[in-house]
Amino acid sequence: MNLLSSTYVFSFFTLLSRVLGYLRDILIAIFLGASIYADAFFVAFRLPNTFRRLFAEGTFNAAFIPSYVSAKNTSKKTAKKFADDIISFLVLILFFIVLLAEIFTPYLVYMIAPGFFDNDIKYNLAVELTRITFPFLLFVSLSSFFSGILNSNNKFAAAAAAPIFLNIILILSLLISFFFNLNFAKQLSYGVTLAGIIQLIFLIFFTSKYYKPSFEFKLSLTNKVKFFFKKLFPSILSSGVTQINILVGTIIASFEAGAVSYLYYADRIYQINLAIAGIAVGTVSLPVLSKTIKQRNFLKASNIQSRSIELSLLFSIPASLGLILASEEIVNALFGYGSFSVENVKMTSAALKYFGYGIPAFALIKILSNLFFARNNTRTPFHISIFIVFLNVTISILFFKNIGFIIIPIATSISTWVGVIIYIYKLKSHYFFIIFS
Repeated sequence: MNLLSSTYVFSFFTLLSRVLGYLRDILIAIFLGASIYADAFFVAFRLPNTFRRLFAEGTFNAAFIPSYVSAKNTSKKTAKKFADDIISFLVLILFFIVLLAEIFTPYLVYMIAPGFFDNDIKYNLAVELTRITFPFLLFVSLSSFFSGILNSNNKFAAAAAAPIFLNIILILSLLISFFFNLNFAKQLSYGVTLAGIIQLIFLIFFTSKYYKPSFEFKLSLTNKVKFFFKKLFPSILSSGVTQINILVGTIIASFEAGAVSYLYYADRIYQINLAIAGIAVGTVSLPVLSKTIKQRNFLKASNIQSRSIELSLLFSIPASLGLILASEEIVNALFGYGSFSVENVKMTSAALKYFGYGIPAFALIKILSNLFFARNNTRTPFHISIFIVFLNVTISILFFKNIGFIIIPIATSISTWVGVIIYIYKLKSHYFFIIFS
């Protein structure tokens, strides 16, 4: 597998998805701005969308691909049995998670956005919209399973293209709401869940050539499945540390009017750079890295590691400089229309600038954690990620009262850079960090 060409394929579809995502967010900014309706929708969308990013952008694959590749090396029958056991158990777990979330939505919203509780209109709206969007979690998580099957077979196009459906459907939801005078926030929420269903059907179709699921619901689990789920939770925290930091930021930002929206719009802009510099390179390199390490070809593994880091820095450093130097111009060009005021542009661009300082770190975290995941080591990244999140929360809480929401992107960038330093130290101590020129 050619790492560069596969990265280009993955990056192309990811870039197309993000461009459509920008169009979607431009329309949201025009119609909703940074109003209470925007804040409520972004909170309702934040939790299932965070899980989408956690599962679809490397976390699920970080736990699944090494185990699935190992099973495939044994036999196709073993791999099929392993995949069937995983998807059967996933369906059960996800169904009960969604069911509990629907029942206890008011408490869930309070946890995500405690600052909304003093505003009955905003809080009740967020509860209603969260109930509509939350089933998306079920569909997108199952989609990630099928993406993992495709990626394990070095097929990246369909998995990278699947999120395009979310953006297309949300754009159509906004346009339909405009022409038929419907509630923008509510129609967007219905669009989220509908997009999850379509995305899952799309991936099932493309995966059918390599795998067709056979469901067998049972309480007893094989040792391989137990090992997978034992790896999955640490993988969620360690591979998705940037997304978890953003979720934590949303919770803290909910205490300041409009701050949730400012962070959302800033997040949307820098995510396109992260998608290529970290997610694309990390997703493409993990299957071949896992296979190479299983074959004990450590020279080739080190070469893949070196190329991954080089590509990540090649994409992320120029992007970082661009966001730092031209944040206000970028925000104004993308969102400075309709209900999005001059003040909204100013606040969003300030957040974007400080996120820009962390872009290379956000990308490197994805690459460096893979060097452990490929060796079935999720414990070390887990411990590092706990420290990163703890540092982020500590800085944010200590300075939020004096600085306001802008401390959130500052804390996220600082804590992630500290995490990169720790990763490099740990990798060198395990003799995993070898760079070839």
